[in-house]
Amino acid sequence: MCVVASPKMFDAKIRPWIDPPLNSAARQLVRLGMSANGVTAVGFGFTLANFVFLAFSLYPYAIVCIVLGRIMDGLDGAVARQTRLHDPGANMMRSGESDLGGYLDIVSDFIFYAGTVFFFAVGQPQFALPAAFLLFTFVASGSTFLAYAILAGKRGINHEAQGKKSFFYLGGIMEGAETIFFLILFCLFPMYFKWSAIIFGALCLLTALGRVRQAFNDFSA
Repeated sequence: MCVVASPKMFDAKIRPWIDPPLNSAARQLVRLGMSANGVTAVGFGFTLANFVFLAFSLYPYAIVCIVLGRIMDGLDGAVARQTRLHDPGANMMRSGESDLGGYLDIVSDFIFYAGTVFFFAVGQPQFALPAAFLLFTFVASGSTFLAYAILAGKRGINHEAQGKKSFFYLGGIMEGAETIFFLILFCLFPMYFKWSAIIFGALCLLTALGRVRQAFNDFSA
């Protein structure tokens, strides 16, 4: 079966630029004894701090936490790969532990994305309606992403366009880099959240539709 590529923006294109520094930092962390799940936990700590700063409209601090948290999100996978390279007999090679790492990574990502929008609205309640619309589009995009991943795993499909993953990562118009761009944009220009959220949400819906179309192409046979 041929998997047709979905429309992509920046995420896959910047991978060759961000992988080398991430791998270099990951090698140092592995030498210090840091685990991939430990890196995920540190990143989630930045996520929680981000929520607090957003709730109090402290946007410069929120931006710092968003950036640091996303760096940790990129590092956890790199640390997992470097652990395998440095110690082929490490426990992480066991599928159960690798699966747990993938599970924690995707759960923390979804909490980060949804929580950032929710706590922005906590700090700016006048934007509750566009925030609710954006969360609706997140559910549409996320559900089409995860449902495809489940069926891809069932059929043994995988690819590495966004790096090696614990599950099939179906691309689209809105991926990680584009999402981070908009979340930081919210913090830089909070007064324009309504229009930014409408544009962002519309692109998320287009991403969801593209994934549904791809599912029809790949799973209807």
